[in-house]
Amino acid sequence: MQRRDVLKIASAGITAGLTQPPALRAAISAPSGSFAGWISVRDHGARGDGATTDSPAINRAIESAAAGGGGTVFFPAGVYLSYSIRLKSNVALHFDQGAVLLAGPTPLNGAAGGGYDEAEPQGPWEPYQDYGHNHWHNSLLWGEDLADISLTGPGLIWGKGLSRGWDKETTRPDARKPGVGNKAIALKNCRNVLLRDFKILEGGWFGILATGIDNLTIDNLLIDTNRDGIDIDCCRNVRVSNCTVNSPWDDGICPKSSYALGYARPTENLTIANCYVTGGYEVGSVLDGTWKPLADKRAWWTGRIKLGTESNGGFRNIAVSNCIFESCKGLAIETVDGALAEDIAVTNVTMRDLRSAPLFLRLGTRMRGPGDVKPGVLRRVLLSNITCTSASPLPSILAGVPEHPLEDIKINGVTIEQVGGGDAAMAARIPEEKEAAYPDPEMFGALPATGLFARHVRNLEVSNFEVTVRTADARPAFWLHDIDGADFFRVRTPAGAPAFDLRTCRRFRSFGSAQHDDMKFEEVADQKI
Repeated sequence: MQRRDVLKIASAGITAGLTQPPALRAAISAPSGSFAGWISVRDHGARGDGATTDSPAINRAIESAAAGGGGTVFFPAGVYLSYSIRLKSNVALHFDQGAVLLAGPTPLNGAAGGGYDEAEPQGPWEPYQDYGHNHWHNSLLWGEDLADISLTGPGLIWGKGLSRGWDKETTRPDARKPGVGNKAIALKNCRNVLLRDFKILEGGWFGILATGIDNLTIDNLLIDTNRDGIDIDCCRNVRVSNCTVNSPWDDGICPKSSYALGYARPTENLTIANCYVTGGYEVGSVLDGTWKPLADKRAWWTGRIKLGTESNGGFRNIAVSNCIFESCKGLAIETVDGALAEDIAVTNVTMRDLRSAPLFLRLGTRMRGPGDVKPGVLRRVLLSNITCTSASPLPSILAGVPEHPLEDIKINGVTIEQVGGGDAAMAARIPEEKEAAYPDPEMFGALPATGLFARHVRNLEVSNFEVTVRTADARPAFWLHDIDGADFFRVRTPAGAPAFDLRTCRRFRSFGSAQHDDMKFEEVADQKI
C-alpha cells in the first residue's frame, strides 16, 4: 500500500463530507462536551491536514473529557499528525471512517526535547527483557494505571514515524534515542480496556503492547505491520477475537509473561478465537486488499501465534480456537525462564504454507530472570482438530530438557502434509539438547522425523494423527527419546519409512493403526518399527 493512497483515502473522506447520523454530526460541530459526552478533537484545535502537529490539541481534548468525568473524544475524517497521546481513565477515543492518526517523524539519532515522550526509567529488572518491553511512554498512544478506557474504529493508526527497534535499523530512528517512539499503542497496569474495529499500519516494534492489564478485549482489528502485531504480557482475563494480523518480520499474536513489571505475573484466563495470522504478504497489502506476496527474502515470515518467549510469570488457562495460519511459522508454546505453563487448549486450527514446525512446545532453561528461580513446568496441553498443508521439512516438536520433561500432552485429530525429502543422514541425526538456547523450532537444525519429534516428555497421548509427505522421506514419522508413558492410537504414516524410532522409552503402546500391528513395550532402548 502506497502512503499517498492512505492520504488520498483520508482526503476523500474530508472533501466528501461526514456521513454520520444527524445526531452525531451535531456532536462533532457543537462545542466540546455539549452533546452526550462527545468531544471532537477539532474543537480543541486539531487541523487533520496531515501537516500540522495535532497531538497538543488531541491531548487537550482528552484532558477536557477526563476533567468532565469522562466521555468520547472523536476524530472526524482527516489525517492527524501526532506524537505521544496520553490516555486518561473513563475516556474513549473513536476514529471515524477516513480518520488517520499518523505517527510523526523524528531524526534517526533522536530528538532530545521533542518528538515522543521519553522512555520512563526502569528498575534493576530491565536486563530481563528487551528494551521495547521495558517502556511504554515512548509510544504514539500510551496509558498507565488507568481504568475504563477504549479505542474504537473504523479509522486507521499509521505508525509511519515509529522505530522498529532493531540494532541494525538504518532507515528509521533508533528506539533508544530520546524523542523516538517505537509502539503504536502501549498500556501498563490498566483495567477494563476495549480495543475494537480500527486498523494499524506499520505499528513499529509493537502494534499493541499490553502489560499488566486486567479485563482486556481486543476485537475485529486489522493489523498490517513491520514487527509484532499484538503482545499480551502479564495480563488477566483477556479476549482476542476476529482479528487479522500480517507481520512478516515478527510474531502476529504473542502472549508473554515477562519481568517488565518488576515481578513475575502470569498471563491467564486468555482466549484467542477466530483470528487469521500470516507473515507472507507485503506490509500494507492486506490492508489495501491487494495481497501482494512478500518479495523480501530476508523477512522472518514469522506471523504466528506464540506463547513466549518471555516467560517469567507463566501461562494458565489459555484457549486458542478457530484460527488460521498462512505463510508463517506454526503455533509455539514456550516456557524457558522458570515459569509454570499449564491448562492450555488449542482446537480447530488450519495451517497452510508453513515456514517452520506446525507445533512447537518447548520447556527450556534459558532462565533470563532473577537468579533464584528454578526451571519451569509445561503440562496439561491439549492440541486437537488441526490440519496443516505444505509444511516445512521440520516436524512438530515437543522438547523438554533432561530431568524436566513436558507433562500430560494430548494430541488428537491432526493431519499434516510435510514437504518431505529427508535422507538417511537426516534420519540418523541426534540433535543437541541446547537447554539454555533461545527457543525456536530451528534451534535443533534438521530433525530425524517427518511428523513428530518428541524428547523428554511424560504422559504423551497421540490419536488420529496422519502424516503425509510430498516427496519421499527416509525419516520415521515419530521420533521419541526419553518418553515415559506414550499412547499412539490410529496413526497413519508415510510408506517406505519407519513409523517409529524409539530411544529410551518406557511404557510405550501403539494400537488401532492399519499399517502395523498393535504393540506394547514396558521399556525399549533403541528400536525402529
